[in-house]
Amino acid sequence: MTIAAHATSMLNPIEMFMAADLVVKAVMIGLVVASLWSWAVIIDKAIKFSGLNSRARAFEAEVGSGRSLEDIAAQAGTNPEHPLPRMLVIALADWRETRTRGPLNEHQGNLLVSRIDRALDSLIARESQRVENGLGVLSVVATSSPFVGLFGTVWGIMNAFGAIAASGNTNLATVAPAISEALFATALGLAAAIPAYIAYNKFSIDAGKFTGRLESFADDLQAAVARRLSGPAPSTPASRSYDDTARREY
Repeated sequence: MTIAAHATSMLNPIEMFMAADLVVKAVMIGLVVASLWSWAVIIDKAIKFSGLNSRARAFEAEVGSGRSLEDIAAQAGTNPEHPLPRMLVIALADWRETRTRGPLNEHQGNLLVSRIDRALDSLIARESQRVENGLGVLSVVATSSPFVGLFGTVWGIMNAFGAIAASGNTNLATVAPAISEALFATALGLAAAIPAYIAYNKFSIDAGKFTGRLESFADDLQAAVARRLSGPAPSTPASRSYDDTARREY
């Protein structure tokens, strides 16, 4: 085999895997599985965040269009999948239930706002956990893969030095294949860790932004309910809508 052909075989991932020690092979397989797992999470989160944000923009555009929020909530249904319309449905349901009992004094109004606040906070906490699902996988892969790959490298180099001691041959051409196989484990570890690390940071920021979006909408809903409490009580279903000031705020 010529030097060039020998160098080419040393860079062939399949040949390096087949020639590696069993422990190094196990490390390589584990790293490939971790990389595939992290890429599955990355693709899933990218699709979900894109869908959540696009639907949130569409819903915010509807709210800002000046339509009655009762109409928007009715269009969303009783249990919307997206958290923003679900927050609106919850707030308006509490409002309607309380106002059917008659006029509210200041204390009852404060209790209503507090109850809506707790309900929206609970929903935001659940949605925050849901959008962060899977980020733990990316964190584990990003932090542990380089060390797992380094373990495979150290093990392979130890075997290479053991072979040198057993044969008494210190020719670099003899031990280079074993060392390249060992270093390939580190390369796999980095290949698994780098995308997972970048995706973890990116999706963590996206999750924080989405949670902030929910919190801002919750604050707007509470302010709108407070304005309704301070205004005249609606007497007919047709009049149960936010005033122009509330619409402009949304």
